Amino acid sequence: MFAAATAGSRSLGLVREIVVRRFFGIEGSINAFTIAFHVPNLVRALVADVALSSAFVPVFSELLEKGEKARAWRVASTIFWIMALGLTALTALFILLAPLIMRPFGYDGQDEALVIGLSRVMFPTVALLGISGVIVGILHSYDHFTAPALAPILWNIAIIAALVIGVPFLESDTDKLYLYAGAVLAGTVLQVLLPVPWLRRLDGSIRAVLDLRDPAVLRMFKLMLPVTISLGLVNVNLLVDTFFAARFVDRNLAPSAIDAAFRIYMLPQGIFSVAIAAVLFPTMSRLAARGARDELRNTVSLGLRQIAFLLIPASALAAALSMPIVRLLYERGEFRASDTAIVASALAAFAFGLTFNGTMLLLNRVFFSLQTPWIPTWIALAVLILNLALDAALFSVGIWGIPLATSIVNVVGTALLLWYLRGKLGRLGAREILVPLGKIVVASALVAGIAYAVWKGIDDAIGRSLGAQIVSVGTAVLAGTLAYLVLARLLAIRELNALLSLIGRERT
Repeated sequence: MFAAATAGSRSLGLVREIVVRRFFGIEGSINAFTIAFHVPNLVRALVADVALSSAFVPVFSELLEKGEKARAWRVASTIFWIMALGLTALTALFILLAPLIMRPFGYDGQDEALVIGLSRVMFPTVALLGISGVIVGILHSYDHFTAPALAPILWNIAIIAALVIGVPFLESDTDKLYLYAGAVLAGTVLQVLLPVPWLRRLDGSIRAVLDLRDPAVLRMFKLMLPVTISLGLVNVNLLVDTFFAARFVDRNLAPSAIDAAFRIYMLPQGIFSVAIAAVLFPTMSRLAARGARDELRNTVSLGLRQIAFLLIPASALAAALSMPIVRLLYERGEFRASDTAIVASALAAFAFGLTFNGTMLLLNRVFFSLQTPWIPTWIALAVLILNLALDAALFSVGIWGIPLATSIVNVVGTALLLWYLRGKLGRLGAREILVPLGKIVVASALVAGIAYAVWKGIDDAIGRSLGAQIVSVGTAVLAGTLAYLVLARLLAIRELNALLSLIGRERT
């Protein structure tokens, strides 16, 4: 259910991106919006939303597990009001300092004023998502995943509706971009409000309480510091990529081109790895609180295998079909044919690290569930330094060099997290992971070749009208998916059984 809701959200996110590229393309002032969006998004990642939930869930779940329900809700109420008041003040500060914050990206004149103005419109999302982080953390601790997953759907619908309805009536690009920024803010308000009715159905409620003396509150913030740094550093990497793209590649093309590829790349990531990590996180937190290390180890191994089973073939398909996928999704309106090759090369570079990004997402949460978050924090700092070095080394090869640096960083980060996790949990069952992994890689390589051959044959036969592209790309993806399922059965990849079992239960 969580994966289905997340799939809907990510799919609508892709629709939103298609609409954006239709109206704005990837050249010109849309790059100012990309910068203005990424900076508040980094602040959000540092102090709100996922970072907050990742620190909150282990503490809140542990109190519930111990039967201290009243105390758990008192702690939740305290955290809620601390975040609401503190992040509102922080938002006001960032709005005031926006000119200084945006200056390093190298925009000047009218473009600089646009970047500053757009960022000021979107900075309030930080406070709003801080509130959302507590609400989502509570719901996840009670194993309620659907409502939080549906909230981003509403966010995307609000933005799509605003753009489709409003942009045709506006003349200047500046007015259109301010409409876009306002829609992001309005959508965030709706995202915060949607899960509230589910919150009210639980066996407790948020009250006007500030119990700063409770040790659990202090422990949550102690956990949040390294969690904030480790998860935040991932987003710092994205901002570093954007900085290199704007300062050293092409400020009027590269940031938006990379962002357009990133949105496609995040579709399978959001559907599969985010769903697996989010659903397993409360379970891992409870197992860690009980000291059930064998069960926790088995859960981690299961999560890693499922992510590999789902994301390796997705990575192979994205790389093999990067050009036709980008052409089908974006090439219309302000997005020209010459832009397709640029975004497709960036997508192929991102695809190389897709699976490793998903495994990092899960492995970080394993350490958070163990309430030992400083290990992924130091690893995140190490890969940030590596990312800086790789960006500096690879930006000269072209726009796709920046996504390639990100993919390499994901590989190294996964290796380091696995190494240190082995020290915490012991052997993770390397044979149980590596044997199916080898089979999955072989099957995925064959699937990539099959999908490309199917696309090429149909493309040559029926051309590239919109309908023809839907047929050729859709058939290629379907053929690749079916081929993968058949190969998984022939190669006895046992991770297929979980999928078949799920389908069987849904049918009954």
